[in-house]
Amino acid sequence: MTGRFDRLSLASFSPEDRAVGVAVGAVLAGAVGLAVFNPLSGDRATAETPAQAAAVSHVSSGKSAKTTKLSAAAEARREGFKVAPHRVKPSEVIKMAESQVGVREGKGGGTKYHKWYISTPHAAETARRDGGAVADYKGAQWCNMFVSWVGAQVGVKDMGWDAYTVQHATWFKKAHRWGTTAKPGAVVFFDWKDGRSGGIGGIQHVGLVVKDNGDGTINTVEGNTGDAVKRKVRKTSQVVGYGYPDYRR
Repeated sequence: MTGRFDRLSLASFSPEDRAVGVAVGAVLAGAVGLAVFNPLSGDRATAETPAQAAAVSHVSSGKSAKTTKLSAAAEARREGFKVAPHRVKPSEVIKMAESQVGVREGKGGGTKYHKWYISTPHAAETARRDGGAVADYKGAQWCNMFVSWVGAQVGVKDMGWDAYTVQHATWFKKAHRWGTTAKPGAVVFFDWKDGRSGGIGGIQHVGLVVKDNGDGTINTVEGNTGDAVKRKVRKTSQVVGYGYPDYRR
């Protein structure tokens, strides 16, 4: 669903707050000065993420590429990624999302997706941004938490994560990764009433595209649908737009 915390009805997450979306391989290739977008800084760009800064430090001091890679990976884990961000195939994201189908809410509406989000540095940052507290995420609506968790598990580059779907969609748009074409692995944002005409501010739910059926519907995997992770078939008329991570084709 879409909202910040329970008090705002729906909870999604707008991530990569610190823009840990720089692939380790890019750093090793010498692209240490590349800028990435920071969702918590609006549309401003930042030259380095913590993981990238660690890698740059090792490269400049002449230490081995292996040491650099290990340092960047450790920093990525501290940020909440299971593996350092890099360009993955859409099929890897879809496979991870589908592996979660059937996971349901536990006592008090909690899930492992809540637990993961609260454990990351982004939780305090997004809570502060939205005028809440980290504790507000416990039992909150979790559709965007699920999408964010999938991206972090696979290490998706430039996917972002957030506790609020509107902020997440806004981040994609500012990063010039926003559009209206359904693509496998795209992050899809819904407005049940107005669809695209409702604009980003009307977003109510988020999921991941599995397939465009070519008949006005798409196959998706979504969290917080009937209190569980489910496969769904949705009408494209309900779609506000799509966010496109930096995938390897």
